[in-house]
Amino acid sequence: MSNQELKDRILKVLGESKVGSLATVEGNKPHSRYMTFFNEDLTLYTPTSKETYKADEIEKNPHVHILLGYDGEGMGDAYIEVQGKAAIREEQDLKNKYWNEKMKKWINSAEDPDYIILEIKPETIRLMNDNGEPETLNF
Repeated sequence: MSNQELKDRILKVLGESKVGSLATVEGNKPHSRYMTFFNEDLTLYTPTSKETYKADEIEKNPHVHILLGYDGEGMGDAYIEVQGKAAIREEQDLKNKYWNEKMKKWINSAEDPDYIILEIKPETIRLMNDNGEPETLNF
């Protein structure tokens, strides 16, 4: 499969799957939680509060692992594994873009100073269970 075909298949999974797991590292051990992800091309974004363990963990160690795409319908569901580096972003235009009223449970508004966006730049993305052997896109 060409890199463009692989990228297109990965973008299809990203377009269909918004909830996945984000794993950070704390004390040399993984720590995972479910997050909502958005993407621009292959860069991932997820809103959160800076008053969370994940924000502290990313400041200490930016390496993260994300699973997206498995929808539980069967053993053959396509999904992706993303290894990348996360950065905390606080630009207001980015915060406005990803703000959703459902977030009021955790964050007051798009202008809340604790509201941040995690930006994940992939280092590798593996496409799994897509009718064949796993395929890896390296950056």
